[in-house]
Amino acid sequence: MTYIEHDNTDPCFNFGAEEYFMGEKDIGDDNLFMFWRTKPTLMIGRFQNTVEEINTSYAEQNGLHIVRRNSGGGTIYTDEKTWQFSFIVKNYDKNACGFRHFTEPVVEAMQKAGLRAEFGGRNDLFIEGKKISGNAQFRRQNAMVHHGSILFATDLEALVKSISVSDDKIVSKGIKSVRERVTRIADHLKTPMNETAFRDFMVQSILQTGASVYRPSFSDIRRIEEIADKKFRTWEWNYGTSPAFNIERKKRFASGGIAVNLSVKKGIIENCKIYGDFFASGDIEAVEKALCGIPYEKQTLAELIEKQQLHTAFYSLSAEELLESIIE
Repeated sequence: MTYIEHDNTDPCFNFGAEEYFMGEKDIGDDNLFMFWRTKPTLMIGRFQNTVEEINTSYAEQNGLHIVRRNSGGGTIYTDEKTWQFSFIVKNYDKNACGFRHFTEPVVEAMQKAGLRAEFGGRNDLFIEGKKISGNAQFRRQNAMVHHGSILFATDLEALVKSISVSDDKIVSKGIKSVRERVTRIADHLKTPMNETAFRDFMVQSILQTGASVYRPSFSDIRRIEEIADKKFRTWEWNYGTSPAFNIERKKRFASGGIAVNLSVKKGIIENCKIYGDFFASGDIEAVEKALCGIPYEKQTLAELIEKQQLHTAFYSLSAEELLESIIE
């Protein structure tokens, strides 16, 4: 494994670096690792509707960066006291890329620091039943990225005020509920350390013996910045546009929340947009396109879903659950 070492706190740069080392740059190692942090930022899940997920006025007043990531899942708040980690794996084994495969070394490193960390839920890490980390993944061709956040000494008040989500999420219930359900690494360390010392400890613990270090060159940085400019710094990527819809359905399952917005005219689906904090295991845009031109009728939709196996594009979602998300 090779550690990609840099100190850039721009979230757009870091997401650009994930793409660059995942799909363009070959440094002679198929297993790469990044441990990074950002300026105060709201990271939007790949399939979420940005304006519905954030407190826009708070974000503007406090100068928060708003960036959509490549992976699914929910919106998170991060700052200089919140760490992010990224495992970038090329030519990966599709049977050995579950969440636990990547979170185990993170949990073990925390345990070495005397923390009672463990994996739980669909994608989270906990200490004494309280959440300290959320994780997500995305894949392209023969490469994948697994990344996660670590609440080290995160500003929980800013977290609560910056995110605007539905009642089924804990942050909508205020700071008291957040403090009851999430916790921070710094509050559990028997031997105090600052965020930099914590990073150094985690990196050293996670990397395998003999791991190398790669520091991006000037040409690497220039290309990463190009990716950030063309994608992660654009309004189209971070907000996007949607056609007018006349049907909106929201459902929550064990695999995550799904909101299906449809424009239906004369009984035919003309436009479709799918939002949510779910994880993708396939092409969600292909699902949206497959539903267009189809009669908005339960049996027809059920047959389409089954024939094209549309539900398999969503991680751990059944055909029946996808149908329920679209129509009664």
